[in-house]
Amino acid sequence: MGSVSKGNLTVVFFRKPTSLLITSALTGLIVLSGANRVTFAQSTLDIDPSELTPAYPASAPPPGKGEGNDDRRQEIDYRVNALQRDFTGNLWVGAWRGLSRIDPNTGKILARVSLPNTAIGAIAQDKVGRLWVGTYEGLKRVDLRTSEITAQNLFLPSKRVLSLLVDKRGYLWTGTDNGLALVSPDQGLIMTTVKNLPGVSANAMTLDAEGQLWVGTLDGLVRVNSANALILKKIQNLPGGTVQTLAISPQGLIWAGMPNNLLVINPKNGMVLRSVTRLRGKNVTSIRFAKDGSVWVGTNSGLMRLNPSTGALLDQVAGLPSSRVLALEPDTGNKLWVGTSEGLAWLMPKMPKAKTHVAFSREVK
Repeated sequence: MGSVSKGNLTVVFFRKPTSLLITSALTGLIVLSGANRVTFAQSTLDIDPSELTPAYPASAPPPGKGEGNDDRRQEIDYRVNALQRDFTGNLWVGAWRGLSRIDPNTGKILARVSLPNTAIGAIAQDKVGRLWVGTYEGLKRVDLRTSEITAQNLFLPSKRVLSLLVDKRGYLWTGTDNGLALVSPDQGLIMTTVKNLPGVSANAMTLDAEGQLWVGTLDGLVRVNSANALILKKIQNLPGGTVQTLAISPQGLIWAGMPNNLLVINPKNGMVLRSVTRLRGKNVTSIRFAKDGSVWVGTNSGLMRLNPSTGALLDQVAGLPSSRVLALEPDTGNKLWVGTSEGLAWLMPKMPKAKTHVAFSREVK
């Protein structure tokens, strides 16, 4: 075994394969069942036992009025927190009820992945097609061919994963409510952690034109060197404080959604260029740019499409299962897909209003 250290970046590697038992013991890779199922562990970091439990308890279900079937059904949480189009063009839907893959052209459910009692916070696909799912119980990897969980990683700064991003080198950044971790998808090793992240919670991430990482936290924005995990810049004292969602415009500007604002920021100098007038006082929860150059903005009180240059309102979407928008995936199956607190919806160009996908809503009894 050997190691290479660059700054605070440590990579463990092996010169020659030995027996599976010896290699597993040295790397912390533990075979669960089957040749391709492993639990990723970490041999280079000291793990505090307190980190192996979620930082926050699971949300209590809404109170029921009795013990009947109708009351139990009311306790089901239908929120869709994450949407991800994969390389085959299919759409992965991360809901609090589990993970599903659908055909975005027809809406047909192609597969379901068993994630019992696990809330999904983020989804990402790496450069070789593996699907990574961030849950409130850690990080999991899904085989697209079988739709099975093939590995999981519990040795993160916190088990509550809020955001995922694959950088230009193909490494997976995992944002938790207690800092960042950099994961090598090939070896399944945590290469480094950023536990002293200013603002603590890595709520959202995006990459700038130089390939550097921007992280939205409880206290603003942080720019992180994606090569060595060093903090490059902190932008604090933003209106609203907390950054909840991030996107990079085609022009390379950062769009940051706050609890009461939508800001446009120049990544080169960290200056706020403007506050989008129509979103002042709005709780911005999701931002995605469409192929036509427009920008979709989801809030706690609805969904709209804007001209990013002028801020002019182009569309305001009606018909959603809830006005609380949590996730967006545009230009997928010629549709905009919308995750809300009450299920999944879709919208095609020139449709007067969105339609609810009945398999992800209270319409299914």
